[in-house]
Amino acid sequence: MRNRRFSTYIYWGITALLVIGVCVLLVFAMIHMDKIKQGGKILTGILMPIIYGAVLAYLLAPLYNRTRKATERILEKFIHAKKTQSRAGKAVATVVSLAALFAVVIGLLSILIPQLVDSVQTLLASLPTSLNNLENWLREVLADNPELSDSATEWFSELILLLESWVNANIMPDLANLNENIQNIIPNVGAVVSRISSGVMGVVTVLKNVLIGVIVMVYLLNIKDTFCAQAKKATYGLLPLNLANRVIREIRYIHEVFGGFIIGKLLDSLIIGILCFLCLSVMNMPYVMLVSVIVGVTNVIPFFGPFIGAIPSAFFILLVSPMKCLYFIIFIFLLQQFDGNILGPKILGNSTGISSFWVLFSILLFGGLFGFVGMIIGVPTFAVLYNLAKEGIEYFLRKKELSCNTQDYDGLDYIEKEQKTYIRKQEE
Repeated sequence: MRNRRFSTYIYWGITALLVIGVCVLLVFAMIHMDKIKQGGKILTGILMPIIYGAVLAYLLAPLYNRTRKATERILEKFIHAKKTQSRAGKAVATVVSLAALFAVVIGLLSILIPQLVDSVQTLLASLPTSLNNLENWLREVLADNPELSDSATEWFSELILLLESWVNANIMPDLANLNENIQNIIPNVGAVVSRISSGVMGVVTVLKNVLIGVIVMVYLLNIKDTFCAQAKKATYGLLPLNLANRVIREIRYIHEVFGGFIIGKLLDSLIIGILCFLCLSVMNMPYVMLVSVIVGVTNVIPFFGPFIGAIPSAFFILLVSPMKCLYFIIFIFLLQQFDGNILGPKILGNSTGISSFWVLFSILLFGGLFGFVGMIIGVPTFAVLYNLAKEGIEYFLRKKELSCNTQDYDGLDYIEKEQKTYIRKQEE
């Protein structure tokens, strides 16, 4: 009896120490959040090729697995050695995965880049004329109200000045006063060269990371089964059997949620981008390819994506024709309704299992913490955390022999201790 009490005291003591340690770590992390973020950025920069490779391997894993299985099934008729079948299947699956990756990348670049360049050049060339036409249109619309017309014109002029100052500050900072001060030519040229060099080095770094990432992807695709087996071996070796089974089950659930959501969302965004391109072409809208790419890329972000992409796109179209801008806004609203109510549910289904409120909450939370990437992964991440919390609460409810059905707690006043009877409030 004493040993049992002593073990209980030790258990609670260790639990208290762990809780205190976690609290201390949280306080330390909050105090030194800037240093932690800086260290995280440095570590992310170092591991960026691995991250690229892991993401590519994760996206191409379904194609790799199906190709490998199909190849091994065909080779069974001719080759009886299992190792030879496995090696040949891996080789064919790797070649097919690389071919698919390069075909998609080269195809998209060959289609998008020329039209995007033309759209951007046209936009820049017509920008002064478009701004002038927009200002004249504002004056015509507000001709019957001189005070409002003057205010709108003044506001528009201030907006143009802000735009010009932003361009001068961010695009041509070293060339602004080049002709006014001959003595600053050499320093300015040095600054320009430095900026160009840093930009070129940035591009070279990205290309290097992508190239190494493709190599990492090939390795990961071919040894992913070994990694999975090693991870399961370590899990069962370090944890009790019941806990290990639960960990494996939760990891499998995480894979289903992330895989279904991310791959489904990419497919959904591709379809939306193509639909946007076709519809805008029929509507004879300007900058069709540029707008379609913006709408398709931002559609990866749940809930807010179409509206985020619509803001710059609507501004570009507004410079050409205010009425077409209005038609475009109506079209984006209809496209978002189609995506949210028809296309999205068909492709994604209920892959996350959380309500619309928690979708909005997760986007705002993770977007604020991690930016654009956080807005993309926020929904599946929160869905996993939500499911873990739900399973934990239901585990403790079952231990207390209470109901896990949420509806049983609707209007509940209290639970009678002896018979576990659910007493509800009396309606007045």
